[in-house]
Amino acid sequence: MQTKILRPTEENLIFAAEMIKKGSLVAFPTETVYGLGADGLNIEACRKIFAVKGRPNDKPLSLHVSSLEMAEKIAIITAQAEKLFKTFCPGALTIILPKNKIIPDFVTGKSSVGIRFPANDVALKLITLSGVPIAAPSANLSGKTPPKTAQEVFDNLSGRISIILDGGACKFGISSTIIDLTTSEPKILRHGAISAEKIMEVLN
Repeated sequence: MQTKILRPTEENLIFAAEMIKKGSLVAFPTETVYGLGADGLNIEACRKIFAVKGRPNDKPLSLHVSSLEMAEKIAIITAQAEKLFKTFCPGALTIILPKNKIIPDFVTGKSSVGIRFPANDVALKLITLSGVPIAAPSANLSGKTPPKTAQEVFDNLSGRISIILDGGACKFGISSTIIDLTTSEPKILRHGAISAEKIMEVLN
């Protein structure tokens, strides 16, 4: 398989969105790191993510959305989640919430789903044009450093995927913060670009 790095022109974004709809993988930029994207409602497409990355099958995938309305279709948006969405999203935050039945169990492996609303124009346009939430862990082989540029994605996944959208270097270069809102008390599962202190200030 030949891997192409494409500029995120309107034409290339439409092409990439069509690839997502057909069940293919597309690497794309976010404000944190580059993601390896697939239709998050398509089991076979999501299987390809695990195969390409060498990712353990029991490690759940989070879903990227381009609006709160899209988030409401795939998860139960609690009052706490709504506060975080309004304060930090679009932004470098992944919120774990109870999932709706529309999401295949294989994708998350549990009754909850991590939702991310990225603050990157290329990512948001790709998600919007695709019309589906996009599952997108970092676009690297498992165990390797998450990529901050299209070239780093190419160095990891050349020959494994067909398209990389080059949106330049990522703003943060570190992963999103993950907060779990399915437990009795909010719990930070991964520290990232948004500080736990800022998140807890909003919730408290």
